[in-house]
Amino acid sequence: MAKITGLGGVFYVAEDPAATREWYREKLGIDGEYGPQLSWSEETGDKPYSLISHFSDDKYIKPGKGGFMINLRVDDLDGFVEVLKDRDVEILDSVDEGYGKFAWILDPNGVKIELWEQVEAP
Repeated sequence: MAKITGLGGVFYVAEDPAATREWYREKLGIDGEYGPQLSWSEETGDKPYSLISHFSDDKYIKPGKGGFMINLRVDDLDGFVEVLKDRDVEILDSVDEGYGKFAWILDPNGVKIELWEQVEAP
């Protein structure tokens, strides 16, 4: 039977797509032919997964705009946060939940990005 195999992408309108793509390339180190691209074949975690999560309000998304957030997996959150600080990216907050570590930033369009290091398999 046909089935969903993973997250294919996140698509949204940006006032200046070229500047947004440059920010993702310079600040987060991701780029690709059609925009920032992530190769699942590079994921080394134990049972990696993507999540589509639904909320009844936008408290978790704030201060991001647009009613959605992008979650990006990282292999070393603490190290990546230091890289972002060196690149003058403001870290909104961070937390270690035991099963995973999280930090939050905003892209140049005000879209909230959650950085996630999966610590335990689901």
